[in-house]
Amino acid sequence: MFLAIFGTGLKQTLAQGNFGIDFTQFMYPGIIAMSVMGVAFFSSISTVWDREFGFLKEILVAPVSRTAIAIGKTLGATTIAALQALILLILAPFIGINIHLAIIPELFIFILLLSFTISAIGLLIASLMKTTESFGLLMQVFIFPMFFLSGAFFPLTAVPRWMSVLSNINPLTYGVDALRQIILNTQIAPEVIQNIVLYPIHINALFLVVFSTVMVAAAVYAFNKKS
Repeated sequence: MFLAIFGTGLKQTLAQGNFGIDFTQFMYPGIIAMSVMGVAFFSSISTVWDREFGFLKEILVAPVSRTAIAIGKTLGATTIAALQALILLILAPFIGINIHLAIIPELFIFILLLSFTISAIGLLIASLMKTTESFGLLMQVFIFPMFFLSGAFFPLTAVPRWMSVLSNINPLTYGVDALRQIILNTQIAPEVIQNIVLYPIHINALFLVVFSTVMVAAAVYAFNKKS
């Protein structure tokens, strides 16, 4: 993955020279997305723990629908991931990243949306796993490709076709793209923005909403069937 994805993407970026933006500024939205992804995925492991140690059976006998339990677990992981990202926003000035107070509400909405999407994926996988070991192994298979193909470290506007196709089905790509636009729109020239972003913000939002809805529906179905 380092050679095929990371190496190829950086090679294209370096071949273009300086693309008009400080690399720390460019990478910062990707780090937020990486934090959201890691925390949201591993927060979902509680479902596997609950099943493995028998606590899930006690939850399921409560007078609450399994759909509500599944959605509640997704929202719980979303909250933890979003709060982790909020810490990164607070730390931004200390690492030289300027974030205008006016964009924080919009920024946090996208963080919540991305957190919810990744948490739904995590719950879907957790609903299919029987042990924490298998969940952890599968998470590693998902995390690195999703992160490398998200555009966190290099623009996806000048990558090979195969990489572009894979990044277009990666929900993290749309989260990174939206966060980057929100943060950088007030800091760099529009022509520079056009060289590093993929889609308008509303397209990113629409994809995340649709993708998260599908994932939640699949997670609820799997949760009901397996539990």
